[in-house]
Amino acid sequence: MGATTVINIKPGRASGYLESKRIHDFCLSKKIPVWCGGMLETGIGRAANLALAALPGFTLPGDTSASSRYYTRDITTPFIMNNGYLDVPNTEGIGVTPDMDFLDSITEHEELLTQ
Repeated sequence: MGATTVINIKPGRASGYLESKRIHDFCLSKKIPVWCGGMLETGIGRAANLALAALPGFTLPGDTSASSRYYTRDITTPFIMNNGYLDVPNTEGIGVTPDMDFLDSITEHEELLTQ
């Protein structure tokens, strides 16, 4: 319908990454450029956003930045800008592992849920 010239996909507002991928695919098929927006994610969400932003329809810069911009210490290995870019993790899963020792040190309450 020509209602827009660009779309910002925020997985946290688009019902997650599967729906974000569907939006990406639709926009790609209609030649509508997209960019990935974040919502102050920790390293876990940041890694997933980077994987999403690496898809071919994401042709505009996103707002994902270095971890230190928002956190004194992130719960994963920090993301560091390299000449204005963040590297997309390329290992198994989403490419980052939570720092469990750090998480344990800041945890105030833990509850185990069983069936």
